[in-house]
Amino acid sequence: MTAARATLESLLRSRRLDRTLTTALPAIDPYDEYACAPTAVAALDARLGGGLPRGQLSEVTGARSSGRTSLLLHALAAATARGELTALVDVLDMLDVESMAAAGVDLDRLLWIRGHVVMNPGLCRDENQRAMEQAVRALTLVLQAGNFGLVAFDAADAPSDALRRLPFTTWLRLQRMVEGSQTVCLLAGAEPMARSAAGLSLRLEQRSPDRRPGFRFDCVLFDGLDLDVRVVRARDRAKEQASVPLSTQAVPHV
Repeated sequence: MTAARATLESLLRSRRLDRTLTTALPAIDPYDEYACAPTAVAALDARLGGGLPRGQLSEVTGARSSGRTSLLLHALAAATARGELTALVDVLDMLDVESMAAAGVDLDRLLWIRGHVVMNPGLCRDENQRAMEQAVRALTLVLQAGNFGLVAFDAADAPSDALRRLPFTTWLRLQRMVEGSQTVCLLAGAEPMARSAAGLSLRLEQRSPDRRPGFRFDCVLFDGLDLDVRVVRARDRAKEQASVPLSTQAVPHV
């Protein structure tokens, strides 16, 4: 068995897959800015050991109105505040520029790539699939270019079949591109897509002990959301399925 494992590890190493499947990775130093990228959400960063791991593919998932866009904008804002360049592949072209600016994103440090995928393609499923593949190609080009602190792929409301029809090797290829770099690659969607073995999965759900929606209102105005974030890290069993309570605040447009 030992000889067979050594042979397997040697083959994986020759194809640069050893870190993904076999190698025990060191713990992230929360004080090492080159190992992780803080999201600026204090409770979440504390639970993550400093922030999102660099050089890895991570994902944030949740239903509509679960706070996934708020968390994505927090991460982008934190990266631009550190002076990093960021990129956002907006698969459905749904993000609002004013909301990004209100969240603190420095738009001068953001490359915004607008996609053409639609939620309900009707009879145009093949055309929609080509649009999804174009969005993935755009993500690939950005990762190949390098020099980005955070690259996000927002496919939150994309049809599930369009994502399922992508080859699974798509995510392996993207992980190999980002591995060893200082880039955080963050996928956002309604359901899990893919992540590296050392990446994170963050699942957002509205927190409601009495089973009512987690919306908060001040009089008749929307005030924010109460959320639970479930954290999964494959290489860190102590933190698997940990839950972090968070609250968002509504930011009024000026």
